[in-house]
Amino acid sequence: MKAIRRFTVRTVLPGPLQPLGELARNLRWSWHPETRELFQSVDPEVWEATGGDPVRLLGAVPAERLADLASDRRFLRRLGAAAEELRDYLTGPRWYQTVQPAPDGDAAADRLPDAIAYFSPEFGITAALPQYSGGLGILAGDHLKAASDLGVPVIGVGLLYRHGYFRQTLSRDGWQQEHYPVLDPNELPVTVLRDEHGDPATVVVDLPGDRRLHARVRVAHVGRVPLLLLDSDIEENGATERDVTDRLYGGGSEHRLLQEMLLGIGGVRAVRRYCALTGHPEPEVFHTNEGHAGFLGLERIRELTEDRGLDFDAALEAVRAGTVFTTHTPVPAGIDRFDRDLIARHFGGDNALADGMPIERVLELGAETWPDGSPQLFNMAAMGLRLAQRANGVSRLHGSVSRQMFAGLWPGFDAAEVPITSITNGVHAPTWMAPEVGALGARELGQQRLEDAMVVGGHTRWDAVDDIPAETIWELRRTLRGRLVEEVRRRLRESWRQRGAGEAELGWTDTALDPDVLTIGFARRVPSYKRLTLMLRNPRRLQRLLLHPERPVQIVIAGKAHPADEGGKRLIQELVRFSDDPAVRHRIVFLPDYDMSLAQHLYWGCDVWLNNPLRPLEACGTSGMKAALNGALNLSILDGWWDEWYDGENGWAIPTSQGVGADGHPNTEYRDDVEATALYELVENQVTARFYARDPDGLPLRWIEMVRHTLATLGPKVLAARMVREYVTELYAPAARTQRALSAAGPDGDAYRAAVELAAWKARVRQAWPGVRVDHVETTGLGSTAELGSTLNVRVRVDLGELGPGDVDVQVMAGRVDSADRITEAVTTSLKPADRSDLEGRLLYEGPLTLDRTGAFGYTVRVLPSHPLLGSPTELGLVATPDDSVHVDDGDLR
Repeated sequence: MKAIRRFTVRTVLPGPLQPLGELARNLRWSWHPETRELFQSVDPEVWEATGGDPVRLLGAVPAERLADLASDRRFLRRLGAAAEELRDYLTGPRWYQTVQPAPDGDAAADRLPDAIAYFSPEFGITAALPQYSGGLGILAGDHLKAASDLGVPVIGVGLLYRHGYFRQTLSRDGWQQEHYPVLDPNELPVTVLRDEHGDPATVVVDLPGDRRLHARVRVAHVGRVPLLLLDSDIEENGATERDVTDRLYGGGSEHRLLQEMLLGIGGVRAVRRYCALTGHPEPEVFHTNEGHAGFLGLERIRELTEDRGLDFDAALEAVRAGTVFTTHTPVPAGIDRFDRDLIARHFGGDNALADGMPIERVLELGAETWPDGSPQLFNMAAMGLRLAQRANGVSRLHGSVSRQMFAGLWPGFDAAEVPITSITNGVHAPTWMAPEVGALGARELGQQRLEDAMVVGGHTRWDAVDDIPAETIWELRRTLRGRLVEEVRRRLRESWRQRGAGEAELGWTDTALDPDVLTIGFARRVPSYKRLTLMLRNPRRLQRLLLHPERPVQIVIAGKAHPADEGGKRLIQELVRFSDDPAVRHRIVFLPDYDMSLAQHLYWGCDVWLNNPLRPLEACGTSGMKAALNGALNLSILDGWWDEWYDGENGWAIPTSQGVGADGHPNTEYRDDVEATALYELVENQVTARFYARDPDGLPLRWIEMVRHTLATLGPKVLAARMVREYVTELYAPAARTQRALSAAGPDGDAYRAAVELAAWKARVRQAWPGVRVDHVETTGLGSTAELGSTLNVRVRVDLGELGPGDVDVQVMAGRVDSADRITEAVTTSLKPADRSDLEGRLLYEGPLTLDRTGAFGYTVRVLPSHPLLGSPTELGLVATPDDSVHVDDGDLR
């Protein structure tokens, strides 16, 4: 009989065991081995049955066992030490505190941000808090963990999904099936934020039709970082509003919009509420992880127009200064876009935001103004870029792709000058490194040096890896491979049971995979561009690789297709049907329900990590980083991070057709055939040959050297600690400085004086810019030939119209030119105004131009707006260049 009400009865811990509750409520246990070992010792069987979740463990362990532990002096000593260590971790100074300038004199303006708010639609902290679907969420979780380890004062903001993402099983014929178990917040490692009266703290967002969306604020403690999760499934809401946080990436367009309004608008309000109730410093910088949370900028503009009396433009400048936008999407189809009428309905009138937010201005922020854009759509990434003075992609290649993709927002500029930088993603080593790898590192380096290398980062190479004996590395790799084989057999057996197989059919699973066979891993989401089934391009050739008598290969595969992606589900079914064949099922397996727990086993145990996306559609692809941290070698298309850090000794690069994959050969069938063939040949002729080439002691010395090289050189690069440090120094700190400059009071004490002045300056420049033109260009100083190292003098006469010399920067751009006379590898030099003008008021600018490279060389001149508070010279998207009527005099140069 079904219960009419469900609730959770919490365990009352005996007094001496109270610190167990403190340890369970802080998710640091998920990456702290000693704390996990302590919880496991409470009751190993219950720990295993609850999936290694301390909250569930404490709710399921028998009271008699707790009573025994409360009088166990040895356990209590361990518990006291763990609790004290956690308190020291939470309160002691860390990297961020050691690099903070002293709060006096000029250094006060340069201090690091007091706090940073980090918004993301999903966070992958631990499998015990299933609020993630894939790489975006895992990256966000690693960002928070690394920020905690470094002492960076981040506040995470997301949504609490009642069903999380879906659980995946397979039907008998291999079709993906989705299940949505209900998550009880009382059984999750989260607490309710309470107000001054002890009542649950809530935030409210106005909706059309006089409706209101209420959300309760729940808090997950990720080490030192509070993660605020908004939950709409509360009594104050109607049925529609309660379902806003029902599941991750579910529902139609309006449902998605409501989720993003709650995340952005409600998220800012939750941050303000949290800081007021706890005394946490208010954020100076807001970081938007993808466009889903972009409405946070609108809420902050509303705050300034209502509370500070600023007009829209001045508030926009103040908000932009302190906002960082990270794009993870290398294709326009991956961006959230809403019908403009839908946006107008939710943000017009009295909805969502109050007075001071004209709907026309809101719609302008998301307008697709570039030539191939749609006038009927509101683009969340476009809004994110317009609301942020600083933006970045997540690998060097992705930064380049993003500059090209969004170049339409900065017309008149080459893609290379679009103000989107890049910070390559990283992974949280304490989460993703196998305990055995960590133990070996501690033994070779010492525990403190290991923690310093993994947690703080800053190293360029892990030199101590070179001294680890070859036999030690090989034994470690075999141990990890053996553990993976055991886990695969257990999961494979369970999967077949779920598919309807009886015990009599499952004997073969006991011998699936072999701990001595080269093991390749492939696990990720299953959109078409990741090409799950590229390995099946030639099934007979794959079968020969799997069953080779001397050099066999085994492959472990996992991944989920989005519930609405029928094409992705067909790819999974195709792969499952191949792997079901009795001839190969002991060598290739597909494991359903890919999550963080399964991912860890794969990263730890695989020898090779395979990645074969369509280049350049993999923004970064951090799974290969996690495998590399455990000594796996990468076998990948040169895309994402691998394009940046492949060096020929840390794995293999799969050649792409015409070198660019998705942008290459127009015949997709031919392209996939070529790249699949290259994959087969690499595995057959290089990967397996090197793995199975053994010395007299049975050691594959050349392979081990590649493993050692991977750990020593890639290890420091792939760390989330390195990534977060770069965010601090390259984006957060500059954003905080600009934000302070724009919010500072003027001489008469009025705050945000600089923001008001900057907005007025921009309006004046935009209005006057049509009158800016280059009238004449001349060069002197050369004879009849141009020689390397020569210098010529460039003179430019410009008409600035109603602007003055302080409003502009006149530049000469020079570099090699291609066959179409396009300047490549351009170097820009600012020209200086001369002390004279002509009778018509046109100004003369001049300066030297050095011919510093041979071959076809060219130059041009341009005029850009210039202001000390601009994030980049291209910020306004305004540029004046010579038109065809301008006379260019090269003097003696012919």
